[in-house]
Order: sequence, then C-alpha cells, then structure tokens
Amino acid sequence: MTIRLLPETLVNRIAAGEMVERPASAVKELVENALDAGATRIDVVLKDGGRVLITVTDDGHGMGAAELELAVQRHATSKLPGDDLVHIGTLGFRGEALPSIGAVSRLVLTSRRADADEACTISVEGGKVAPVQPAAHPPGTRVEVRDLFYATPARLKFLKAARTELTHVTDVINRLAMAHPHVGFSLFDDARQVIKFNPAQGELFPARLDRLGAVMGREFQDNAMPVEAEREGVRLSGFAGLPTLSRRNAAMQFLFVNGRPVRDKLLYGALRGAYQDVLASDRYPLVALFLDLPPETVDINVHPAKTEVRFRDAGLVRGLIVGATKHALAEAGHRTSTTASIAALGAARPEGPRPPTQVYAPRGGTVHRGLRDTAAQYHAALPGMEAAPQAPAVEAPVDEAAAAYPLGVARGQLHATYIVAQTEDGIVIVDQHAAHERLVHERIKGALKEGGVARQGLLIPEVVELDEASADRLLNRAGELETLGLLLEAFGPGSVVVREAPALLGETDIKGLVRDLAEDLAELEEAVNLQDRLSEVCATMACHGSIRAGRTLNTSEMNALLREMEATALSGQCSHGRPTYVELKLHDVEKLFGRR
Repeated sequence: MTIRLLPETLVNRIAAGEMVERPASAVKELVENALDAGATRIDVVLKDGGRVLITVTDDGHGMGAAELELAVQRHATSKLPGDDLVHIGTLGFRGEALPSIGAVSRLVLTSRRADADEACTISVEGGKVAPVQPAAHPPGTRVEVRDLFYATPARLKFLKAARTELTHVTDVINRLAMAHPHVGFSLFDDARQVIKFNPAQGELFPARLDRLGAVMGREFQDNAMPVEAEREGVRLSGFAGLPTLSRRNAAMQFLFVNGRPVRDKLLYGALRGAYQDVLASDRYPLVALFLDLPPETVDINVHPAKTEVRFRDAGLVRGLIVGATKHALAEAGHRTSTTASIAALGAARPEGPRPPTQVYAPRGGTVHRGLRDTAAQYHAALPGMEAAPQAPAVEAPVDEAAAAYPLGVARGQLHATYIVAQTEDGIVIVDQHAAHERLVHERIKGALKEGGVARQGLLIPEVVELDEASADRLLNRAGELETLGLLLEAFGPGSVVVREAPALLGETDIKGLVRDLAEDLAELEEAVNLQDRLSEVCATMACHGSIRAGRTLNTSEMNALLREMEATALSGQCSHGRPTYVELKLHDVEKLFGRR
C-alpha cells in the first residue's frame, strides 16, 4: 500500500475527533472562546442534549468579516499575540475549536463588533466553508451548531441518552461559572431552564463564595472555610468544606489552575493528604480551590482537552495545598457542619425527615482564648477516667457559664454515651467517645511534633499472640512504634510482649490496640515509611485511648471534655469525619413542640 496525503476534509474530521468528543466538548470550547472575548453574559441553548442544536451567545468583543474567515480555519487564533507557547494567559489558544466543530456539523457563526454598523455571518457544513454574508445581530457573537456529528456517523452512535449528554454540558458550564463569578450564565435545554447564574457583584472572594453556593449548594456555602496562601509566586485561594460535610465520591471537588478547570491526580492527592487526619478513606470533602501561578511554571498543553496540567515544581504546589487546607480546617476550631443539626431536627419531627427550609450556622468557629486555662481546672478528672463516679443529671439553674462557653455547661448524661449541655440559646449533644477520640488524636500529634509520645511502663508486661506474619510486621516497625510510645519486643514465634505504652492513653486494651495496629501495618507496603501514614496509626491509638460509650461521667468530667473540645482544633469531628456533637437552637426545639 502506497503512502498518500489524506484529504483536507478528512484531516479536519480526525482533528475534530480529538477536540470534540460529545456535545459538552463543543460547549466547553465555545464558552471558553466567549470568556476570552471578554463576555459578561453567556447564554447556551440545547436541543436533544446538544445532538440537534447547540447555540452559544455572548456579549463579548465580537469579530469583523475578515476575522470570521480566519476563525474557521485551523490554527488561526487571536489568543497568542506572539509565537510563545509558554506564556499563555487565555483559556484557549490552539485555533482548532471552530474548524473542528465545523468539520462534523453544520456551523453558523455570527458576530458584530461594538463599533461596527452591522454584523457578519459565515457558515461551515461538514468542513465546507461558505462566503461571509452581512447579518443582523447585536454586539457580540452567536455560534450555532446543528446536527453534531452528522458528518461522522460512527461518533454519533457512541453518544449517550439526551439526559446524560445534558448532565455533561451542565458540569462544564458549572465549572467555568465557578471560575468566573462576575460573568452571568444561562443554560436552556428544549426550552427548559437548567442553569441561571446572575453576574456577581463586589469583591472576588465573597462573589466566588456566592457562585460556589449556587453551584455546590447552600450547605457548602454555610460550611466552607476560606483558604488563602501564597508561596514563591504561587497563590492558592478558595474554600474547603468542613470534614463533617463529605460525600462518597469526588464529584464535589473542583480544582482550577489559572482560571482553567482541571482534573489532576496531583491536586486530588494533595486534597486527600490535607484531610487524612479528619476523614475516613472512603469519604471525600467538598472543596473548590483556585491555583494561580506564572504561566511558565505550568504546562497546560498536556492533553487535547486541556484538563490535565504539569507543574514545574509539583512538590511546591502539593505542599501549598496541603498546608493551606490544613490551616483552614484548624482555624475552624471545634466547629462542625450545620448539616448534622439539621439532620437531627429532621429525625425528631413526628412526620419524619424533610429538607430544611433554613440553615443555621453554629456558634463559634475559632479557638477561644482562655479556654485552655479553664479546661486545665478540670484536667485532673480527664486522663484515663479510671474512677469516674456515677452522677445524676445536674438540676442547678443555668449560670453565667452557659453564656460564656460555645458548647455550654453539662446538664447530664444520656445512656452513659451522650453528654447533654445547655448553651445560652440552645442545646448541645456530644458523643463522648467520638469527641474524646479526637482530643486524644490531637494530643498524640502534638506530642510527636515535640519529639515523641511519652511512654509509661506496664506493671505487668502484656503478651500478645498473633500470627507470625503480623508479629513480624510489628517487629519490623518497632523503632517507629517506639516513637509513638509503644515499646514491644519479640516473645517467641507469632508473639510480642508490650513493656511500655503511650502514657496519654491511660488504662487501655493493649491487646486490642496491638492487634489493630498489626492490621493497619498489613495494609501498608513494606517500603512505605510509617510517618507517611501516621494519621491512620494515630487514629487507631486514639480510638483505644478514648472514653468508651457506656462510661458514666460526673459533671466535672463532662465539663472538662467540653472545655477541651472548645480549645482543640478539629474537635468538631472524629478521626473518621463524623460529627462529635450536634447543636440545636432553642427556637428550633420550640418548633418541634408547636411553640413557634
């Protein structure tokens, strides 16, 4: 078979296959063009999920007749002022979107500059370009795409149902709308309005949060912590949701690089590292982060759809995301998401759960000064809880402490598991085991930063029988476990003897702790340093060192727990991301009984 040059129309269709995979791909390219043209309003209309019709109308700069002729030719672009592919400051730059779409559809492009007397239009059908004609159109541009993939029937067969294609288009517009809150967006599908975002006003940060709330939901807006940091010319901003507001998938994780929506494994991995202390491995936080850095330090030309990027200094970017996000979560103090309280109120209603009509923000949100001193007054009752006397619910009237402390004062204990506290304007219910688990977790982390966890010798060393593989794994990590306060040695085949344990765990089930640690180590690769997976090990130790459900506490012990929660960052959720307490406002409780 001889070598031959392919026809131009076929070359364009092959290029279109890389650029336009489905209606959402076309919409993405056209909306990005509108944004690069300075549009403040972008309207998208679909029919049959984009198969039959796609129109994108904007109020941007517009084009003249000569520019329209160039716009539908391959590799023609206005987005590279020079020939520099390094300093790219626009969303698109290849010059392939319009000719690629025109190669597989019936494309009509109509545009008018603000200073022009009339508009011009040009059409492309299956790659064949018609002459420019005069037209009537307001300043801006309208792109009409009919019968997408009619010229490539094989690609048409692979499209999904109209509803599925609409979902992909919606996702594209939502992502671009989050990155550009001062631009208004609308999406109609078969005359049904799917999206309507008005242009945001004011400063970027609050405007961005409003837009994120419109896309990700009011729950995220009310439970998001601001993230802002800068290092070596790389700036990170955005919002990170509280750990107690999480999902079973990463659908609500949005990442942007220089205003461009991306799906990057490095960035997703950094998010998991930032939340590893406060979220179970099968839960995903709600996050929207925006990374701005010099164009020459990032390669956006890795993938034809420009959804993947490559950083010159990946370690710097990852460290910035992990550090800034962890700092934002720590600033939340003992705060937990409002969704926990709303769910509790819904469950308490006689008619069963129902969607909330109003969301109430929790009190506090930062670590209060002076609280550590107050917690210290009760501290003697807290470690170990060896001899907690039984105490009935307190019947004393509310004193000034209820108003002084965000989590109120203890009024009693329910089922030897839940602490009930009265605040100035509501009720707080605390899961004593989950709360103390987080406190112990944070103490272990603090001790490690100071050089190691203090050890306490066991009066009678504890012999733990395991299978030989588990015992070997523990003994191979004996040095690292010693840093965590656990001193163990070999004791015959398949057994270890524990001679010292972490002092801050108090009286605990040593055998259960060692067996759980052995299971944790079984999930690690031999080459992985234990310090890299320290959060899982700390969580296991904290669980064994915390107050168990079923333990009766006296008033001093309950108040000590509340005060230390107020003074400890991240205490609003346990090590697995579940809430440690629920706050119910008094007026919400009154509604349950028809008083309001």
